[in-house]
Amino acid sequence: MEIIESVTKPSPSLVAEHFDDLEQQRGAAQLGMWVFLATEVLFFGGLFLGYTVFRSAYPHDFAAASHRTEVLIGGINTAVLLFSSTLMALAVRAAELRNRKRLVWLLLGTAFFGLVFMILKGVEYDKDWTDHLVPVLNFEWHEANPGHVQIFFWLYFAMTGLHAIHVTVGIFVMLFLAVVARFGKFTAGHHTPIEIAGLYWHFVDIVWIFLFPLLYLAGHR
Repeated sequence: MEIIESVTKPSPSLVAEHFDDLEQQRGAAQLGMWVFLATEVLFFGGLFLGYTVFRSAYPHDFAAASHRTEVLIGGINTAVLLFSSTLMALAVRAAELRNRKRLVWLLLGTAFFGLVFMILKGVEYDKDWTDHLVPVLNFEWHEANPGHVQIFFWLYFAMTGLHAIHVTVGIFVMLFLAVVARFGKFTAGHHTPIEIAGLYWHFVDIVWIFLFPLLYLAGHR
């Protein structure tokens, strides 16, 4: 019986000194991540509010500007992030089941699709530069109200750029966790870091789900 319990229960060495047990440690870590995500919501919320205000003020100009975005690339990237979130959810499950090999591959898969997202985003940014849609640095608009259109692209680059930074951070986190998981760190009963990383990655996915229709579909029917 003691042998069975030692296999199924996490080692006490996994619990930090300032926590009574692993569950308390896990709850504190989750609370900390939810607080962090709440601050991120406020951060992105300011940009969403700014977009809503200017979109209400210049609806036709924002629709015309949105029509110049790459809907196909944005749509593909949406599917890429949704699939990566599925892999992340499976990674959390693999950690719970203490399947080290599957966990490593799922984390690497999540990072890979995050990288695919960034490559496609780079292609899109390159086309925006070629089409002279970058405010101040390289902007030309030969239709009506170029100032209003430039506001749209200010918001477009601010929102998608900030999101891209979050994706990049997430990629490095997944790669780091995959390396650590390779040595069995998260299959000994302590998989809280995987859960926390999963919350972060799902948040990044959700933000993009809001950005895609607002920025890409506003000028398309």
